[in-house]
Amino acid sequence: MFKDGKLLIGKGEENIYLLPPMVNRHGLIAGATGTGKTITLKVMAESLSDMGVPVFLADIKGDVSGTCVSGTLTDKLRNRLDKMGIKDFSVHAYPVTFWDVYGQKGHPVRTTVSEMGPVLLARLLELTDVQTGVLNIVFRIADDRKLLILDLKDLRSMLTYVGEHAKEFTTQYGNVTKQSVGAILRSLMALEDAGGENFFGEPALNIRDWLAKDENGHGAVNIFNCVELYQHPILYSTFMLWLLNELFEIMPEVGDLDKPKIVFFFDEAHLLFNNAPKALVDKVVQVVKLIRSKGVGVYFITQNPADLPDQVLAQLGNRVQHALRGYTPAEQKAIKAAAASFRTNPAFKTEDVIGELSIGEALTSFLDEEGRPAMVQKTKILPPMSSMSAADAGIVEKLIKSSLLYGKYEEVIDRESAYEILTAQKSQEDEETQAAQVAKLADKQAKEQAAAARAASRQPKSLTDRMIDKTVNSLEKKAINVFTRTLFGLLRK
Repeated sequence: MFKDGKLLIGKGEENIYLLPPMVNRHGLIAGATGTGKTITLKVMAESLSDMGVPVFLADIKGDVSGTCVSGTLTDKLRNRLDKMGIKDFSVHAYPVTFWDVYGQKGHPVRTTVSEMGPVLLARLLELTDVQTGVLNIVFRIADDRKLLILDLKDLRSMLTYVGEHAKEFTTQYGNVTKQSVGAILRSLMALEDAGGENFFGEPALNIRDWLAKDENGHGAVNIFNCVELYQHPILYSTFMLWLLNELFEIMPEVGDLDKPKIVFFFDEAHLLFNNAPKALVDKVVQVVKLIRSKGVGVYFITQNPADLPDQVLAQLGNRVQHALRGYTPAEQKAIKAAAASFRTNPAFKTEDVIGELSIGEALTSFLDEEGRPAMVQKTKILPPMSSMSAADAGIVEKLIKSSLLYGKYEEVIDRESAYEILTAQKSQEDEETQAAQVAKLADKQAKEQAAAARAASRQPKSLTDRMIDKTVNSLEKKAINVFTRTLFGLLRK
């Protein structure tokens, strides 16, 4: 709820606000399953939209889609609002744009293999360090030869090409073994089986399309349908990181603003860091540190703050902690760590309250005007103004087809790239090889015929041939004698 130039998130002893200039200092929404993280996410997203700030968020369960439908003021909801002292609450729908990697419940989201790059692609394919090194070589060779790697068939063609010409590239680029190439190709098959061919190709997503506003100045709520994608955790987390990295790449430096340009919500963020190599973690830390000055706020949603690396947690200034349950020693340790991350409130013991929070309640601490964490407050989170349920499939389809973006991404474009060039090159090489083989065979046959002729000339003649030759010679001699006598006779006359 956007009120008095601030984002009203909930009610504690007083109203709890998130200040617009501090939104891009990033944040964390944490808590056990079913404690209200999704509601908090929606309340924040709606408030930002009302403020004119576009947002991007993942819809893992399908229930966030209800943002495009107006909420309902039930008696239960009115009672909650009355207890919170909220008087000017109005339900309404929000300007939603739906996205979907598979193109079924939103505009297709694609990128090219080259844009994703070898680091994220290696994570996607779960490659070893050695295999990642080979993949880097393949990308370098493609760049040097101006071969575009747009989709998976381009990548497969490049891998096959490099594997077949490995000896030629070893001196310049490093060792490339057929075993490593084969292993990458097998991982590529697994990615294709998971529907990976939908991710790569053109037209690639232009993230500037996220930055839209409606005719009333409300920021677009970009909902990324991940119900199916989430069944493949590594695909989901890698693709979300690519989207975040794309934001980092395209947004210009703007410094500190009165409000952010866009806010990115990364749900189930712990998946990104599960067994992630150090290079990838370092990449995330770098993006989170630097993207703030580009007017982008990043909010991680996860069950436990301990799921995120300390380097990332250190960058998250705004915090919402829903209930955590401490039944095991490990869970109790996690509660203590979560409590220690808040600025102490003398009115209660943070560690105890975390385990006692009910659904819809949270401990909150947002940055003040000076960028300092506020004292932790026990907060009742506001209800969203849009529907808390999933939107009807018919409504979603209607919004997709009526969107100004409809038709921009729906049709796949397959222009000339590595696959076409290498296929034509291979075809030409095969034709040249075949022509050389035909010429070689023809030359061999000619030599064999010549040898046979020479051998035949050296064979002894048969009796008949000798008799014929003797008769011919005799006749030739007689003819010569007759001619000679006739000539001399004429001369004497």
